[in-house]
Amino acid sequence: MKIKGLFWMLTILLLSLMALVSYFAFYSSSHILFISVELLILFIALYLLYFYRRIVKPLYIIGNGMDLLKEQDFSSRLRLVGQADADRIVDVFNKMMEQLKNERIHIREQNHFLDLLINASPHGVIILNLDREIVSLNPSARKILTLSETDKVEGKKLSELDSILACELENIEINNPQTIRLNNSNIYKCTQSSFIDNGFQHPFFLIESLTQEVFKAEKKAYEKVIRMIAHEVNNTTAGITSTLDSLENTFREMENCEDICEIMRISIERCYSLSKFITNFADVVKIPDPLLKTHNLNQLLESGKRFMENICNNRQIELITEFTEAPLLVRADSVLIEQVVLNIIKNAAESIENNGKIYIRTFAGPNGLEIADTGKGINKETESRLFTPFFSTKPNGQGLGLIFIREVLHKHNCTFSLLTTDDGLTRFRIIFP
Repeated sequence: MKIKGLFWMLTILLLSLMALVSYFAFYSSSHILFISVELLILFIALYLLYFYRRIVKPLYIIGNGMDLLKEQDFSSRLRLVGQADADRIVDVFNKMMEQLKNERIHIREQNHFLDLLINASPHGVIILNLDREIVSLNPSARKILTLSETDKVEGKKLSELDSILACELENIEINNPQTIRLNNSNIYKCTQSSFIDNGFQHPFFLIESLTQEVFKAEKKAYEKVIRMIAHEVNNTTAGITSTLDSLENTFREMENCEDICEIMRISIERCYSLSKFITNFADVVKIPDPLLKTHNLNQLLESGKRFMENICNNRQIELITEFTEAPLLVRADSVLIEQVVLNIIKNAAESIENNGKIYIRTFAGPNGLEIADTGKGINKETESRLFTPFFSTKPNGQGLGLIFIREVLHKHNCTFSLLTTDDGLTRFRIIFP
């Protein structure tokens, strides 16, 4: 029972006792005794009132303050009670409540600021709990993992997400950053670290996109190399070709020099082939900026299909199309996109070699296309090296086709991926902005 209730019980008992004594004094013959009892009752009542105001009421108010503290209501304050010791306690209590209120506001503002900072960060942030389940992730992480805003990922493990990068994150050791290159040519620096909260370590991942920086560095490097090689080779082959041409004309006028002329002609053709080979490299660094216009993607694909039909028919490869019923309008450079489509279909046909199928389809929401083939497929080791300069799985490949495709699609702000799925099909998927 609270002290206030005990006080009122004591008051009632004392007043009842004094009333009983007063009753017997009233019926006694001594008026002095009766008056004395009445004065004593009055004195006790005044003393109880004084006791209540000085002791019970301050304790009651302080008790209410403890209830406010328990409920974490830091905005309320206690009023002074007119008792020096109690008022000193009330004053300390009010100052403590003010400090707690300010600290809570500061923490809320700090947490709000950190939330805004994390949400605005271009780096992906994924926070896990002790069971390595996702607690939260910022918009950049959702974009990097190709998750929509409606996808519920809280409470799931990274391995449960439909994302290649999420599965790769599971293999990263703490405080051991790794650079991961995906099959869509994107490159990320991924770091796992942790922070202490309530005495427990909470792991989190920081994902930094290095795609543009790496592409710029790669392009700057191979542009310089290609231009230097092209300059030297073209100048050298031009001189050699001119000399050989003069020698061929000289030997042609002489008897029994047909073999020498044939050798000269083959050497000249080889010089022209070498010059063309180098020119193909130089063309990669001269891709023009796209002239964006609205085109029907279905028509662009149909045009590419017709161009490649003869090549595919000669290899017994069937081209199967599945287009949207309504026109699929995209903003693109038709010449560059058609060249991209031709390169993809050509790569698919070379992967199949003979007897196979190539599926060409379009889809809406978002607008895009997919070219799938029944070829040899892409293994994990090769997958991580796709879209890197001069890498090719073909014996005589130059490693330029996918670089050209990458540059064109990036200039169109398209997202894309190339991988072999569980059904055995190798799919090249392109999504337009």
